[in-house]
Amino acid sequence: MAPRANWRGYLGIAALTCPVALYTAASTSQCIAFQTVNRETGHRVKRQYVDSETEEPVEAENQVKGYEVGKDEYVVLEPDEIAAAVPESDKVLAVETFVRDDDIDDAYLDRPYYLAPANPAAAEVFALFREGVKQARVAAIARAVLFRRVRKLLVRPYGKGLVATTLAFDYEVRSASEAFDEIPAIEIAGEMLDLAKHIIATKTGTFDPSAFSDRYEAALAEVVRAKLEGKPLPETKAPAAAKVIDLMEALRKSAAAAEKPGGSGKTAPRKRKQTSDAPKRKPAAKPATRRKAG
Repeated sequence: MAPRANWRGYLGIAALTCPVALYTAASTSQCIAFQTVNRETGHRVKRQYVDSETEEPVEAENQVKGYEVGKDEYVVLEPDEIAAAVPESDKVLAVETFVRDDDIDDAYLDRPYYLAPANPAAAEVFALFREGVKQARVAAIARAVLFRRVRKLLVRPYGKGLVATTLAFDYEVRSASEAFDEIPAIEIAGEMLDLAKHIIATKTGTFDPSAFSDRYEAALAEVVRAKLEGKPLPETKAPAAAKVIDLMEALRKSAAAAEKPGGSGKTAPRKRKQTSDAPKRKPAAKPATRRKAG
């Protein structure tokens, strides 16, 4: 059964248009979710808004949005005033420009979606766009009204389809210098760097998201299962205290361990079935947003 599209519209470049559908590429819907319940009765509790001064409940019709301009001072916006600011969608994913792959700053990547033809008749135009950007080794920057906001998207080939990733606006991305300014300038060379390269070489494998494990989710599932079955809760071991060790000695031990037969050596590539140029992903996998260092 085909998944339900999040959005349907047209991919447009100049005078060329193609009916397309947007699908969720990453979702947390399969993660364990909790509800807040009353410990005494076991009933689910309801959230209620109260006035911060009078502590009286505030009914839904009296709850409005307010923008704080000072201490206990707000500009109140009515629902129709907020609705008027929401842009009207023309249902077009309009391509504005093309950029080289190596020009893309990963810090701006937000959420991925799969983009596919909306119907069989659109397949040829869709394939023309996909193959064009693939051969040119570029990505498209497009604009669309999605989920009540004007958004920029990065559109790239992905197997037989496209992947469209929403982009953060410039004001949303913090400067890397805020995190990196205090990192000291240290030059690594000689045997230390050679050992590090050797360890990396022996641990080199292939990118395989199916091998990723969510330890927190698995631990929660074990706790829930034990409670349901009336069994003792699984014991958790406290992490060992970190020891101050010599960096060079640690590198040498790591290099030696990586070379042992059956040890933590080179990761063997996993063979996976492919029906296209891109690896398949589990649709419910959590998004992994990569971040550039600088």
